[in-house]
Amino acid sequence: MEKVRVGIIGIGNMGSAHARNLIAGKVPGAELAAVCDLRPERLDWAKEVLGEEVQRFAAPEELFRAKVIDAVMICTQHYDHPPLAIQAFDNGLHVLTEKPAGVYTKQVREMNEAAAKSGKVFCIMYNQRTNPLYQKAKELIASGELGEIRRTNWIITSWYRSQSYYDSGGWRATWSGEGGGVLLNQSPHQLDLWQWICGMPVRVRAFMGFGKMHDIEVEDDVTAYVEYANGATGVFITATGDAPGTNRLEITGDRGKIVVEDGKIVFHRLRVSERQFNREFKGGFGEPECWKCEIPVYGHQTDHVGIMNNWIEAITRGTPLLAPGEEGILGLTISNAMHLSAWTDDWVELPIDEDLFYEKLQERIKASTYKKNAKDVTLDVRGTY
Repeated sequence: MEKVRVGIIGIGNMGSAHARNLIAGKVPGAELAAVCDLRPERLDWAKEVLGEEVQRFAAPEELFRAKVIDAVMICTQHYDHPPLAIQAFDNGLHVLTEKPAGVYTKQVREMNEAAAKSGKVFCIMYNQRTNPLYQKAKELIASGELGEIRRTNWIITSWYRSQSYYDSGGWRATWSGEGGGVLLNQSPHQLDLWQWICGMPVRVRAFMGFGKMHDIEVEDDVTAYVEYANGATGVFITATGDAPGTNRLEITGDRGKIVVEDGKIVFHRLRVSERQFNREFKGGFGEPECWKCEIPVYGHQTDHVGIMNNWIEAITRGTPLLAPGEEGILGLTISNAMHLSAWTDDWVELPIDEDLFYEKLQERIKASTYKKNAKDVTLDVRGTY
């Protein structure tokens, strides 16, 4: 096809930003053909800012029936990502969904199955995968430079949010409106990168503060411990009440450790592996010689536009996806496991008991302060951060 005709469902903060990028020509090979939003004022905005040539629809079903697009971007609330993606696949469309993939893995698994049956290109907006820092960290581990992973630690608390932020929308930080707190709203990118770089854990034990630092229903403070199949361990700490916050990823392996922080990667490289030194050294006190090296990182983060370009190139040229949509279930699995562990005050093995998670989530939704009405169940559109 000469141009991929793209539609956007949900023109809140993120959807409108994506629309502007398409209109500005930042995604060669794609044109913005249509937008969809329940709110008349957002459609008025689209007419004024995006132009008359971009068609406007008040419901996704109308957009799908019109047959005016080849691909769709889903930028709605978390719960609606999977059902809208499934509808899109059923209508023969390629899909790019905002993060997270959904709220619970059982629903996301159904979306992945629909994607597989459709044969269409399915991508997720994990724009942090375009960051060359994390690409380099992944490369160092995949190449064996770091040796076998022993320990992973990510402190990501640079998400400070005031009470006024949460008060700005009744849906915010509620079980029925958002489906979770910092794990579902702010940290999905880091959970994805954590598993993308280090692999999936096999069991999780998490501790959470629900409304610990804010007047909200959901988690705003998380400390989780995980174990990997090879015996390695990991810790993930995230919060929205720390000021100043920290963003530090540290991965220790048999041949040293890497630290990703403040826009650079430092590799503390052992001259010989720890296991070799342990076998051969006979001097009592001592440790392997270590070289502190700042790793050169080339390129720049292309962010949302980079993912959009990759998606369009996958549709038109068969380019491999940097962030396949099917992989959205991985970080969400870790998130669901953390929630389930905190709710049950126990270890959670992976794969998780999806039915038990759904049951526990429903209990919280029923007690939630946010009550949707018939009009905003499908498209209560807002930004994702």
